[in-house]
Amino acid sequence: MAIIITDECINCGACEPECPNTAIYEGADDWRYKDGTKLSGKIILPNGEEVDANDPQTPISDDIYYIVPGKCTECKGFHDEPQCAAVCPVDCCVPDDNHVESDETLLNRQAFLHDE
Repeated sequence: MAIIITDECINCGACEPECPNTAIYEGADDWRYKDGTKLSGKIILPNGEEVDANDPQTPISDDIYYIVPGKCTECKGFHDEPQCAAVCPVDCCVPDDNHVESDETLLNRQAFLHDE
């Protein structure tokens, strides 16, 4: 499953630079599929949706840091554990019960985001 940042977040920003997928953004900041990935231009997402990787997407939160579920791999393919959770001083990076995914799905996402 993806990781979510709860409303206990103190906006310290420790998690953001640790994400190998650039899936973590500061509250109210737009996000893009191209950020920190090999994606560029028109792409077909694994769910079949076509988007432009360069286009800004609506922030998921206006108040606290947030994680884009479609870019989160729980650090699979990079680390043994989610790095956001490992560095969070208030333990607010937790599994997202609304985005339960298998290791295979997470590794496939990692390949989609980063493999040439």
